[in-house]
Amino acid sequence: MIDENGLEIGNDGRPTHDWTREDPKGESGINLTLTNRPIVHWPILADDSATGSDHEVIEWEVGVDWQEEADHERVVGWDLWAKTEKEAEAAEELWMQLAKERAQQDSECTEDEVEQEAAWCQEAISSVLHATAKQIRICARSKRWWNVDIKERRWTVGTERRRRQNSEEAALAKAEHQKSTWQSKKKM
Repeated sequence: MIDENGLEIGNDGRPTHDWTREDPKGESGINLTLTNRPIVHWPILADDSATGSDHEVIEWEVGVDWQEEADHERVVGWDLWAKTEKEAEAAEELWMQLAKERAQQDSECTEDEVEQEAAWCQEAISSVLHATAKQIRICARSKRWWNVDIKERRWTVGTERRRRQNSEEAALAKAEHQKSTWQSKKKM
């Protein structure tokens, strides 16, 4: 799994777990730090950082290529909710043109051919969306599920709530509550 995902083990050989049983005291490196970037700092913290566990506290830092990180932060998606019917038809037409030039895979295709087809599909879909949909920046706080329908429903609910709060019935209930509170304080 480590090799398949291009991960590195950051441990430097020191034990990260101590145990005592009926047997003599033992230790092992059971806690692994796995990363896909080089680890530049991997200290085991002193006992004053103890957690009550028999595992050591490890603090680690990876080397970061800041330009690469900046490129990752510029993740771009497409605003598919805002597409008009005309834009959707244009996207479908462009997709059909691209797909027409591509040979169909059959049951005899190899694993490499399937991988190549998947990569082509991803690139083709991206190019169709770049050409026909508005690009948007996606971040951790993006609410891709938030759409016009939800916005309208929230506005309707808020309007109804404000209407009820400002109604005569609400005013009478508030006056009754204030009168009751005043009488209770008067008795005290």
